[in-house]
Amino acid sequence: MMLMRTDPFRELDRLAQQMLGVNGTASRPAAMPMDAYRTADDYVVRFDLPGVDAESIDLDVERNVLTVKAERRPDFGENDDVEVAERPRGVFSRQLFLGDTLDTDNINADYTNGVLTLHIPVAEQAKPRKIAIGSTTQRKQINA
Repeated sequence: MMLMRTDPFRELDRLAQQMLGVNGTASRPAAMPMDAYRTADDYVVRFDLPGVDAESIDLDVERNVLTVKAERRPDFGENDDVEVAERPRGVFSRQLFLGDTLDTDNINADYTNGVLTLHIPVAEQAKPRKIAIGSTTQRKQINA
């Protein structure tokens, strides 16, 4: 089971940043949109990070908390005459709280076409399994 903590104030802050066009900073990172779903054997999580260099993406797992950080730097220089700058830049961050039923030691990450895809395997002990039922033809008497 994957647990995600929702913070209503962070969501309000994220919406305000989107409306006002505020970029993320190291002290106040912008959120990144994501999709998450479960397949038979793992959870798949996809983050939209268009225009982000793969080298600027940082994944960290500590105590079942997965942290994704990325930075989109400006394409233009300080001395360039910028006419329009609407694309968000700066630091992006997201945390996922992973349940104990996930195998955090075997997370697989891929970054293709601006989408970071994580495959988080479900631990073997958490997968559904059949239990064999044995039977005996003789009854045993229990003395109390």
